[in-house]
Amino acid sequence: MIYLLLFFSFFKIGLFGFGGGYAMISLIQGEVVSRYHWISTQEFTDIVAISQMTPGPIGINSATYVGYRAILNAGYSPTMAILGSATATLAVVLPSFLLMILVIKVLQRYMQSPVTRNIFEALRPTIVGLIAAAALLLMTPENFSSPDVNPWQFGISVFLFAAAFAGTHFFKINPIRMILFCGFAGLVLYL
Repeated sequence: MIYLLLFFSFFKIGLFGFGGGYAMISLIQGEVVSRYHWISTQEFTDIVAISQMTPGPIGINSATYVGYRAILNAGYSPTMAILGSATATLAVVLPSFLLMILVIKVLQRYMQSPVTRNIFEALRPTIVGLIAAAALLLMTPENFSSPDVNPWQFGISVFLFAAAFAGTHFFKINPIRMILFCGFAGLVLYL
């Protein structure tokens, strides 16, 4: 039964996750953390961080990890957990694969249509909103602490967030370098 739930959840995420992996983050969190409680908020944050550092799209990497952890947390063996990874990964990729085949067929015929252009224009701000929602959902006390609990950790977290934003947006620093810089700064500041 859990395999069907995994497949259905990640198929739904893949189907409605327009805008790529970052836009999927809030959908994934809603399903796997809030709805089914397959993983904790802290584990989800770790998944996002690891998925950004590993090769491949964040949505697929997240699905692979969540599929494994969900089956393992349900009491199955690591071998069965690998099947959970495969199930979640296939489910998140399948809608995109099917939609791309359909879109290619339709776009070849109707790309110059004003209706088609308007649809794509309407999707742009929606995707930006989904990415912003994902960022806001990750701004939790587990990730940033709070000024009441640990003001030093909260201050460092806000500083690193602002530095990462400014570095990538204004100074056009490569995101991989920015991750390394912030990781090093976090290591030095937390010691």
